Amino acid sequence: MQKKERFSEKNDEAPVGEKPRYVPGQTPVRPVRKPEEDDMERFAERAAAGTSERSGENGARHTAGRANEVLAGLKARRRRRRSRILCGVGGAALIVYVAMAVYFGLHFYKGTMIYGVDCSRKTLGEVKQEVAERLGEYRLEIQERGEQTESISAAEIGLQFVDDGSIDGMLRAQRSYIWPVMLLMGRGTASQVAFSYDQELLRARLNTLSCMDIVRAVAPRDAYVSVTDTGFEVVQEVMGTTVDTEKTAAAITAALDAGEVTLSLEEAGCYINPELYQDNEKLQSDAAAMSELARANFTYDFGDQHEPVNARQIEHWIVTQADGTFAIDDGLLADYVESLAAKYDTFGLPVDFYTSIGTVVTLSGGDYGWCIDQEATLSQLKEALQSGYQGSLEPVYLYSAMSHENGGIGYTYVEVCISQQRMWCYQDGNVIVDTPVVTGNPNKGNGTPSGGVWAIDAKKRDAILTGEGYQAPVDYWMPFNGDVGIHDMQQRVYFGGTIYLSNGSHGCVNTPYEQAEIIYNTVSIGTPVIVYD
Repeated sequence: MQKKERFSEKNDEAPVGEKPRYVPGQTPVRPVRKPEEDDMERFAERAAAGTSERSGENGARHTAGRANEVLAGLKARRRRRRSRILCGVGGAALIVYVAMAVYFGLHFYKGTMIYGVDCSRKTLGEVKQEVAERLGEYRLEIQERGEQTESISAAEIGLQFVDDGSIDGMLRAQRSYIWPVMLLMGRGTASQVAFSYDQELLRARLNTLSCMDIVRAVAPRDAYVSVTDTGFEVVQEVMGTTVDTEKTAAAITAALDAGEVTLSLEEAGCYINPELYQDNEKLQSDAAAMSELARANFTYDFGDQHEPVNARQIEHWIVTQADGTFAIDDGLLADYVESLAAKYDTFGLPVDFYTSIGTVVTLSGGDYGWCIDQEATLSQLKEALQSGYQGSLEPVYLYSAMSHENGGIGYTYVEVCISQQRMWCYQDGNVIVDTPVVTGNPNKGNGTPSGGVWAIDAKKRDAILTGEGYQAPVDYWMPFNGDVGIHDMQQRVYFGGTIYLSNGSHGCVNTPYEQAEIIYNTVSIGTPVIVYD
């Protein structure tokens, strides 16, 4: 059997898609291809235009007519093909559009937010479920003064989601039939949803809030003028933490109804505030005016005790006059000076004295002690206040004593006990003399005055004491009550005991010489002498 060649002698066409084989001695031929519509259309267009050279005039007209028919058929076929393609594409697009419209009729657009829930591509039921769950987590934070906070939770007041159809309305409002336009216009948002809560539970919760406890709340306080040691100043107001309970309950209810998550009681105006504040012009001017009256700062000295006269004391003397100005009242100053006299005057006043024999006696006589000259001291006080005096002062005295300590007696004094016929001399609290003495004879009406405190009036050496029927020379003479005094008595050999009842003095305190000398050298004019029985 002969091998079949790829190309035959009768048909030199190569299979479509293969290059023709070159055979020596033959002319190469190009493959035959099926005429394309575009080629036929171009040929028909040329034929219709009479450009064919194969025929004459009649043949050209015939050819042109036939070409027009072919061209019209080709164009019609092309239109049908394009129409089929367009119908196919349009149908597919319509199906997609309708499918999306149906989808967005059941699902929310991407980016839609309802009560903080991202509703993107979620169904109505899914959104409602998530909103209900989120409402169950609701909590209203109440911001209070002092950076304190409290909260009310959904569980505490029975708060729950109410399906009022608003979410359904949002889904309908998406207009899914024009979903491309709606996507371009934007996504829907809703910060609030319908809910309900138990009013009784809310009232019960309000009663347990700390901010509603008026007993524990700090009351507001107005700014006011206060005194210091050196003047007056305006003390800042206290805002406090007391709320208007009715207004607070209304504000909390309104915040809950609005679905707010925070409520500032300050911003809601729930607090009861002061009426006067530190920057009040009248308070500032009052403080300045009173400070001007209280420029003085000094101390009245009474030995180991002191009476400060500064702004704190002056405050009690400042009065408001009819025209609203301030002044220091003279009557109040006089009352103050009188109070000093009542506190520190000892002249002629009873004083309890602790004796050297261990008893306490009340001394109410004598001429020793302090006595303030109230009129002169009042004038002194006014002048010190007007000049703004700084330092220390002593009152003006009618009578002065040696000390303000130990009941005004001090710790340097002479003490005589009539019943013990004994005398002590103290210097700065130390006993330097303890001696028997002889006092006046009471049986002859010459008893030594007792029951009081007297001051030594004079000191004299080498005196001659004279009296009715006697003259007595002494080396140390210290009178303390007229002609009655302390002196040595060299004529006496014995002292103490009961000598005074039979051979007592004319009223003086007869003292052994050496002891009289010590006392003389220790005391001064004004030293107190205490005599008691």
